[in-house]
Amino acid sequence: MSSHRQSKKRRYVTWGVAGAAVVAGAGIAAQTSMAATTWPAQKTFTGRAFDTCAAPSLAAMKAWNTGFYGAAAVYIGGKNRGCNQPNLTASWVKSVSAAGWKLIPLYVGSQPSCGSGGSVKISASTAASVGRSEADDAVAKAAALGMKAGSPIFLDMEAYDTTNTSCNNAVLTYVRAFDKELRVRTYRAGLYGFTSSSAKAIANATDKTDLPGNLWYALWDKQNTTTADWPFGSTQFTGHSRAHQYMVNSKETRGGYTITVDRDAWDAPVAITG
Repeated sequence: MSSHRQSKKRRYVTWGVAGAAVVAGAGIAAQTSMAATTWPAQKTFTGRAFDTCAAPSLAAMKAWNTGFYGAAAVYIGGKNRGCNQPNLTASWVKSVSAAGWKLIPLYVGSQPSCGSGGSVKISASTAASVGRSEADDAVAKAAALGMKAGSPIFLDMEAYDTTNTSCNNAVLTYVRAFDKELRVRTYRAGLYGFTSSSAKAIANATDKTDLPGNLWYALWDKQNTTTADWPFGSTQFTGHSRAHQYMVNSKETRGGYTITVDRDAWDAPVAITG
């Protein structure tokens, strides 16, 4: 993501640190904990999306509704969320959804102890319990905004040293607990991460249990695609379960409103609203 968490320079530095699930029903991992649950139909968007630090005003969203972007990611909560959200209310969600926007809930929870992102870190001793409690918070935040059961919540995991085994294991424990609790609460699990570290750790994990069914990978190659530059196994995260952040810190003006955004190619679930 852009300057809402780290400067672009710092993000490129952290991106360089360190040198998926089998999906059923388009992004829901087939697991015992979900077997008896009746899931709402997935709401999928395929096209160009943007993410930015603070949700723009309703007027700006209406002005930007030109057809170039069809979806917007919004930071619904988390102890490491970097920006205040004065515009992000249930009324705003209802209004922008009525205008045709698709929304992508993003949660910035605890971050790796061996990474530079965030001030609240994952501890190996509490990774599972914190993952569960932060998932509960994410669901509460999404529901309060009018993002209903069946919606995805993407967990933002910044870059870290995946060669640090104890740190990596703690991250995976946290992610599994977070995702399992999301599914218990009937929300779909996704993760935003870097192809060189946090996304790679998910995609390459030998044990896929309770890992996210949707992967949003950061690879700043300016290619608006989720296939041509897909860096992991070709059979992973298929069935509308991929998103690609392909450009960051793009200052754009539409309808008289200038916003600095990150650009995303989207082929994955979006929030169920209305």
